[in-house]
Amino acid sequence: MASTSRKSPEPQATETPEQPNPAVISTREYDAGEGWQVGQKAPADAYRALSDNGSGQVTGPVLDHHPGGYARQIITKGAVVTEGVRRELDAAEAEGEQG
Repeated sequence: MASTSRKSPEPQATETPEQPNPAVISTREYDAGEGWQVGQKAPADAYRALSDNGSGQVTGPVLDHHPGGYARQIITKGAVVTEGVRRELDAAEAEGEQG
């Protein structure tokens, strides 16, 4: 005797509007503005002079213009301040307090 299988009817698709998944909705991103904190955009260029003896050691304060001679540019105006840039700025400030 052949067995017959009974299939259950497939559910009918209903016309309901799709609700947004809250986990997928992107959050708003706000501009951090200008400043010297991590994530902000630098309000000016930042340079440090390098020693004249060729050792490559930084000397002097942080300047917003090229000091002439040998110098290292830390960041350019409008670039996002990173943790590394912030560390270098803090180190320059600490050296200024000691000297």
